[in-house]
Amino acid sequence: MYMMNELKYTIIKSEEQYYLYCDTLERLMIESSANTEDEIELITLLIEKWDNDHNSFEELDPVGFIKALMEEHNLKSRDLVKILNLSKGTVSKILNYHKGLSKETIRKLANYFKVSQESFNRPYKLVNPLNKHFKNARLMNTQKKLKETVIV
Repeated sequence: MYMMNELKYTIIKSEEQYYLYCDTLERLMIESSANTEDEIELITLLIEKWDNDHNSFEELDPVGFIKALMEEHNLKSRDLVKILNLSKGTVSKILNYHKGLSKETIRKLANYFKVSQESFNRPYKLVNPLNKHFKNARLMNTQKKLKETVIV
């Protein structure tokens, strides 16, 4: 009679197990060798399954998603400056909804966080800096025509 060995990895059933697998994956990726490739792939699949089943990242707009990923990875905006090779001002504008994400920025974010580019490539509203003084959020995203003053 064949006796089955206990499985080294199983479907993730708790947050504690999830974080344990994340730590294991990170360690294996640092030690990466031909012997660990299958193990890395398996843990990645198990973590992705947990993420798909338990995270509501799809409900977040791309900027909210970036902020959630930054929090999850203990990153500050200055870290994004290095990751994206952008200026502090540009990163600030992105995180404050004043500037959209370029294709190159989306690629860099997806590669760094190991997520799909589609997560960042969804429509969301930008705040028009010309209108940020309006307290009504509906007015904030509409562009107002500014009257030209002619000085004679």
